[in-house]
Amino acid sequence: MAETSGKDIIKRCEDEGIEYVDLKFTDLFGRLQHFSIPSAEVDEALFEEGMGFDGSSIRGFQAIDKSDMLIVPDPTTAFIDTVFERKTLSLIGDIRDPVLGNGYSRDPRYVAKKAEAHLLSTGLADSSAWGPELEFFILDDIRYDNQPNAAYYYIDSQEAVWNRGAPSPNLGHRPPAKMGYSPAPPLDSLTDIRNDIATELMNAGIRVEMHHHEVATGGQSEISIRFDTLTRTADKALLYKYIAKNVAKGHGKTVTFMPKPIFGDNGTGMHVHQSLRKDDVNLFYGDGYAHTSDMCRNYIGGLLSHAPALMAFCAPGTNSYKRLVPGYEAPVNLIYSHRNRSACIRIPAYSTSPNAVRIEFRPPDPTCNPYLAFSAMLMAGLDGIENKRDPGQPMDVDLYELSAEEAKGIPQVPGSLEESLKALEDDHDFLLKGGVFTPDLIETWIEYKRINEVDPVRMRPHPYEFALYYHG
Repeated sequence: MAETSGKDIIKRCEDEGIEYVDLKFTDLFGRLQHFSIPSAEVDEALFEEGMGFDGSSIRGFQAIDKSDMLIVPDPTTAFIDTVFERKTLSLIGDIRDPVLGNGYSRDPRYVAKKAEAHLLSTGLADSSAWGPELEFFILDDIRYDNQPNAAYYYIDSQEAVWNRGAPSPNLGHRPPAKMGYSPAPPLDSLTDIRNDIATELMNAGIRVEMHHHEVATGGQSEISIRFDTLTRTADKALLYKYIAKNVAKGHGKTVTFMPKPIFGDNGTGMHVHQSLRKDDVNLFYGDGYAHTSDMCRNYIGGLLSHAPALMAFCAPGTNSYKRLVPGYEAPVNLIYSHRNRSACIRIPAYSTSPNAVRIEFRPPDPTCNPYLAFSAMLMAGLDGIENKRDPGQPMDVDLYELSAEEAKGIPQVPGSLEESLKALEDDHDFLLKGGVFTPDLIETWIEYKRINEVDPVRMRPHPYEFALYYHG
């Protein structure tokens, strides 16, 4: 039975010989942070008053003059964390402002909780269901550096197609580029590692539905997890990444969730399935197109209307837009369809059960902070419902087969992070409803991304530019 209070956690530590309690949270941009506490120091005050830490050292948190922060563990998130040698119980925490005593506006998990509270306050639904599909690469080697006079990266995977000419012994079992989707071993050499990752996910309370090799060569993989409510699913997405990276490390491998680490092959996405529910009834089911309701189609209208701004949270890195390139089977077209994976919103056709009808938003990638990305998508969808936004007609054709004349009128997601940040700057009122996002958080996000990501990439020579221009 899941723990529900600090007393439950303290008793479990005593009963199971827990030596350390590990408190986890994310910075504003989604990087997992942690503090480890000897279990003998864990008392009920920790769950009521929290533990202090220096917020000025966390990306996107307060400046040094307002740096004192509190982390308050959520006892319902407890799991045995086998990453550590000493027996450790991990919990996810909420960040609190010690002066005001309330949730901290730049704590991503607090934003997610406010989004769920806002949904409830609208009376439209009492919960939302979220099912992200996180893809990733399992690699054998990664090297990179950036100096004033040099820049490079080197990626390697023993199962990658570029190693088919490697010296003997070479058994030749390597998925070709763009042909890695679910082949059986020996082409899929990573099943045992994914089994280990999936097992650790289940041990952490995350329900796994299936796993398989993904399309790209070089170890692209996916493990499907069961849907849950917004904040819980965001918790699970972060633990998914944490567990996958650490299990792979134990196998002498390395995992990346980077959207486009390999040129010329499929990138890594995080398609996000979502729906609204009330009194345990799926509100997206109806008698309209693809068994959808009017509410579902208005929700789609909200996502399509605000998609350029959403990309600042859903595809939040410069590398995200190496994946989101028109004409390369990327979900860049702002239309919706039944079954069609060339649309940015798909209505899956696996089942017509009322409980199974949902929409899948395909442009996000797993470098996003899931608390913020899910919250932003929910707020866009709710805006669509409240304003009865018409998503237009669905397109049930292969968009990649359209002529240039036919395709030119179809809107697309932004082509760069800078474009997405500008879209967020111009269109964010829908995020401010109910105090879910704050102007301060949005301004901090935009400023940080421009200064620390957009400008450094924009100002550096690219290695390929030497091939293009050195002799110009």
